[in-house]
Amino acid sequence: MRRPLFVTAAAAAAAIALAGCGTTEPAATAPAKDAKSISLTDATGAKVTLDGPAKKVVGTEWNVVESLVTLGVDPVGVADVKGYTTWDTAVPLKNRPKDIGTRGEPSMDTIASLSPDLIVATTDLPAAAVKQLRKIAPVLEVRSADAADPVGRMKENLDLIAEATGTTAKADEAKKAFDAKVAEGAKTLADAGLKGAGIAFADGYVASNQVSIRPYTGGSLIGGVNEALGLKNAWSVEGDKDYGLATTDVEGLTKLGDVTFAYIGSDSEGSDVFADDLADNSVWKSLPFVKKGDVHRLPDGIWMFGGPQSMESYVDAVVGALTK
Repeated sequence: MRRPLFVTAAAAAAAIALAGCGTTEPAATAPAKDAKSISLTDATGAKVTLDGPAKKVVGTEWNVVESLVTLGVDPVGVADVKGYTTWDTAVPLKNRPKDIGTRGEPSMDTIASLSPDLIVATTDLPAAAVKQLRKIAPVLEVRSADAADPVGRMKENLDLIAEATGTTAKADEAKKAFDAKVAEGAKTLADAGLKGAGIAFADGYVASNQVSIRPYTGGSLIGGVNEALGLKNAWSVEGDKDYGLATTDVEGLTKLGDVTFAYIGSDSEGSDVFADDLADNSVWKSLPFVKKGDVHRLPDGIWMFGGPQSMESYVDAVVGALTK
């Protein structure tokens, strides 16, 4: 699977060295400009060259928006601002960015009006849309997710965006804080005798009066964090190659056995599939974790596909729920 390749500013360093090699010629302005340039290779293998650290940045997906805010870069444009403020309260926006439309169909005219230095997108955005965006400004694509190494992908995406915005020190701080939070959570769970305990995280929705459940397997970001905490993912179904998500129904929950079940609110309207729609379902009520009351709704606003700070909030929530 392709991963972002980070290209160091070797050319910039060479330009600085040449500028100091004994010449007294005054016309050394061009190398100085080159010394500020940033050259990167994004997740698709595309070369991205910037005149310097990007300051006016547009984010077309919530995980990259969270990364920008974490790095101290206030995006000038954000896809579905209302949705972001609802689903990602762990890392709130600090400014009032322009809403550029939906995450799948950003408005090209709106983005162009912002005159951005950089547009950060994910590989989930259609290629045709990316092609149009490249006519407006440089586009840096990060891989949306990677079930082979979900936590590693989260960190690599943060690093790539940090390279483009000149904020690598802040990225290092964010990763260290995340690692420390996970280590602290793992110790708390181990001290409570919960190391290796089985956990099943899911969300759910209703379509055509039928409840569908979406398991977060070990390949999901949530699943990866759970395993880093020393918990065992209880799902046996196979997730997709990117997000590590699967699909099942209420009957599929009977295969989980005696585990802990956790979830975050199902939608922005405040409905709760597990507490409301399944409240009178005989299969749901027969499950061991339901009978024991070992079902935990975690706080809303933790974006399950976010960055290190969202995952820190998740660690606090799940550790708190399991040890209360």
